[in-house]
Amino acid sequence: MLSPAAEKQEELTDTQEVARNKGKLVSRKIWLPKLIYDALPYFYLVSGISAFFTTLYISDWFWVLPHYLLFSAACVHFGVLVYRRRHRKADPDT
Repeated sequence: MLSPAAEKQEELTDTQEVARNKGKLVSRKIWLPKLIYDALPYFYLVSGISAFFTTLYISDWFWVLPHYLLFSAACVHFGVLVYRRRHRKADPDT
């Protein structure tokens, strides 16, 4: 038997509603056109390599230089990761 407290639901505040629906937004699948989907790893690789070569032409040690290096490393890493996951060979054991 249910108690009367179990039947009563409290109203959520706006902040609680946003926090509750946040997980749905993050886990929602995004549809991309096939051309963009196929070009995405190459875009990451090209942007990472171009950001790296851009750091060669910065004449002084500006605050932006470490950010360019981090951005280039992240883009190249992410591009290789996406490419390898999409071109994985099928496991013969499964």
